[in-house]
Amino acid sequence: MKIEREAILWYAIQYDGDWKKIGNAIKAHEDYSIISYPYTYFTIVDDMYPDAFKRLRYPPWIIFYQGDIDLLKRKGIGIVGARNCSLEALQNTDTIVQRLKSKYVIVSGLAKGIDARAHLNADKTIGVLGCGINVIYPKENAYLYERMKKSGLILSEYPMHVKPLAYHFPWRNRLIAALSDNLVVIEATYKSGTMITVNECLELSVPIYW
Repeated sequence: MKIEREAILWYAIQYDGDWKKIGNAIKAHEDYSIISYPYTYFTIVDDMYPDAFKRLRYPPWIIFYQGDIDLLKRKGIGIVGARNCSLEALQNTDTIVQRLKSKYVIVSGLAKGIDARAHLNADKTIGVLGCGINVIYPKENAYLYERMKKSGLILSEYPMHVKPLAYHFPWRNRLIAALSDNLVVIEATYKSGTMITVNECLELSVPIYW
């Protein structure tokens, strides 16, 4: 079944990036319109679609992005952990990123806590959002968002203006796992979003360091 990239964009906008609804629209050959869009994107039918995402059980139909798309061609290491973390965890993040940043692109989720600290210390970094590509969440990371648009890369499977709903974040963690050649968990509880990323990495046979 041939899918037009313009159709995927239309469905993504109509259904706020909901993976299942987009898939149903593709299957049903729903009508679509060709539109211009202010944010760059690639779809599952494009040549530039990363092999990393093809490994997923539910590969994203579309990815909106801002920044240096060539960072997807480099080896990445995921740095993840708690939002409300200890001072020791932040210090450990500083140390680990300093040691790894010359060899890897640092991948994380642009959340507060460990994520923000990892992005802050990285030279080249990829942030995966759980909200629209133009939505800054949390607001305290606005400076990181602006910096990463220029020297890093921001990704989201959600089109602009989509709110940061709670169920988006566990779902986006599969993308962090896919982009990680290795995963480092700094600090986390057993029942947390971080553990969802860990489980995704286990499914993808990505080495995990704790």
